[in-house]
Amino acid sequence: MSEYVHTSVGKRTGHIILDRPKALNSLSLAMVRALATALLAWRDDAGVDAVVIRSSSGKAFCAGGDIRFFYDVGRATPQGGSALLEDFFTEEYALNHLIHHYPKPYIALMDGVVMGGGMGVAQGGPDCRIRVVTERTKMAMPEVNIGLFPDVGGSYFLSRAPGQLGNYLGLTGLTIGAADALYVGLADHFVPEAQMAALVALIEATPGAGLREAIAAFAAPFQADVGVGTLQAEHASINSHFGGASVAAIMQSLARDQGAFAQQAYQAMGTRSPLMMAVTHELLKRGAALGVADCLRMERTLVRHNFEHGEVIEGVRALVIDKDNAPRWSQASIAEVSDEMVARFFAPVWPAHAHPLRHLD
Repeated sequence: MSEYVHTSVGKRTGHIILDRPKALNSLSLAMVRALATALLAWRDDAGVDAVVIRSSSGKAFCAGGDIRFFYDVGRATPQGGSALLEDFFTEEYALNHLIHHYPKPYIALMDGVVMGGGMGVAQGGPDCRIRVVTERTKMAMPEVNIGLFPDVGGSYFLSRAPGQLGNYLGLTGLTIGAADALYVGLADHFVPEAQMAALVALIEATPGAGLREAIAAFAAPFQADVGVGTLQAEHASINSHFGGASVAAIMQSLARDQGAFAQQAYQAMGTRSPLMMAVTHELLKRGAALGVADCLRMERTLVRHNFEHGEVIEGVRALVIDKDNAPRWSQASIAEVSDEMVARFFAPVWPAHAHPLRHLD
């Protein structure tokens, strides 16, 4: 078990607390394994009726995977072919699948930063998920900013967002707050930060079988306080721009719109990896027609190709290691990205019978 994941059971509820505040609860392999161990044990435990996952700090629920680990291990091995990286992504995606299909209410208190891998451990399936956000919630799938793509099931849940909102979130990597998270369908309830301690106390005092109803009733008085988010206000504009047939078409459409919202999106995309934006666009198109297991298998293939290519290593270098915010992407502009380059990321790495996630259903 990981020192950064604390688990306990009380009132027939399994409690998980992420406690790695200095790293914003970014996930290590040990943390992924600790989460999977607890969830597997409680899944078949008749004495546990629900699970709650939260952070020990309001600053972050979980900021994603440990990208410094990705850099160190990926850079130290030829073509990023590290067994530790292989284990991390295989086990993380299996954890995402376990959470999506969890047979008991799965409650994520998404206070603070929720990004990348944090979304993967918060976005349960429709039959189990209860996702709570606060005014401190800062949610994003920012992978294109580090030369990666929206993984941990992003090809599934982003592709099912209303209209073109998933394309907007995946291609820009920009952050949204509580109102937008609720509007996009990535959260269920809003609770003010000042009431979170009371919500936690309610959860700890309520038997697991009654948590779904208790949380909904507790949150109900606050829903009118959420207001209208930017994505709701700009939904028509997003649909118009991000419905383009390619990333190049999307960026050309945004460039012609001098409005502040369109220009923010255009400028953000100008700093992202052109190759990985094109890969993301294709990923979300394919993901819309796939189930969760096939989406995760597709993402697992893309991860292998990505680390072999090295785009993510350069992205992490620029953002986290050297902090020069000047990545030298493999293609300097979207015009340099060909269909063949994108297609290579989707080429099978393993025969179906040997895929590391072949057992997911």
